[in-house]
Amino acid sequence: MTADAVTDVGGVRVGHATRDGDGWLTGVTVVLAPEGGAVAAVDVRGGGPGTKETDALDPRNVVRKVDALVLTGGSAYGLDAASGVMAWLEERGRGVRVGPDPAHVVPVVPAACLFDLGRGGDFRARPDAALGRAAVEAAAASGPGAEVPQGCVGAGTGAVAGVLKGGVGSASTVLESGITVGALAVVNAAGSVLDPETGVLYGELFEGRVTYPERRTHEAARRRTAEVAARNPEPPLHTTLAVVATDADLTKAQAQKLAGTAHDGIARAVRPVHLLHNGDTAFALATGARSLDPERPPALDTALDAVLAAGADLVTRAIVRAVRAARPVAAPGGAWPSYEELYGEGARVE
Repeated sequence: MTADAVTDVGGVRVGHATRDGDGWLTGVTVVLAPEGGAVAAVDVRGGGPGTKETDALDPRNVVRKVDALVLTGGSAYGLDAASGVMAWLEERGRGVRVGPDPAHVVPVVPAACLFDLGRGGDFRARPDAALGRAAVEAAAASGPGAEVPQGCVGAGTGAVAGVLKGGVGSASTVLESGITVGALAVVNAAGSVLDPETGVLYGELFEGRVTYPERRTHEAARRRTAEVAARNPEPPLHTTLAVVATDADLTKAQAQKLAGTAHDGIARAVRPVHLLHNGDTAFALATGARSLDPERPPALDTALDAVLAAGADLVTRAIVRAVRAARPVAAPGGAWPSYEELYGEGARVE
């Protein structure tokens, strides 16, 4: 029995901290690595990213492993959530050892943010260190292979997918080699997640055959979304975030390639992506529990290609799940219908 989520990668845990109501509509999601950390990498393709500690992940730099990744709302203000995660890790002696005492560590906590400021009504209601700590505590408290809550939780609380409500989604697979790959996505996109002519999710068109919604259902949905677009004017500041994790033993350079191909999964499910005012960012985590293929020379080893392809596919599936799990939200800062509210069972993968 698997969770069909990024937590199927052994030792990886996910925790959310959510705040909504009283002007709030935001949150934090933490992906916690196993004890000892994981090799990590990042690939940023949006023109307006908000990140922290991502330079440390460059293969040329000294940090080999990290203990946690932070995905947060609140735009650049929300990056403060990483401080709470950093403090929690330091208390447990987890981080880069910098002195003779085992307690002398500096936890490196890469983070990326999305724009949700003011969507709950209060522009100053944004994640802080306390909310980051709550998210990492939730991750630590979850059991091995725990299901990942999806939809309007954590960093997906205030996320918007075009004119629809966005959110968090996750998926996983086990390859023929026995390597596990999982993905988690937070969908907060300026682009659309659905085909405007049919109402079918782009990600489901990629995944396989679909049942198209009735024309009258789609026309009603188009009228509703047009009303939403007119009523919710806001700056074109959006970001889709993704994490691909695997138990494969990857170098930092290989992990960076995995983070790069994760963007293929975003591009299949959201159109357009990687625009000037987007902060689209993808991370990769590799726990190193399984070798790729020790019997084959690197030039002939296709195991990494399978991991790369799976990572992209799973990001697409995670985005679909995020949109389908989202619920409609009405707040002082705007009102956004969900895909399920508009289409229900009318457009399902067969």
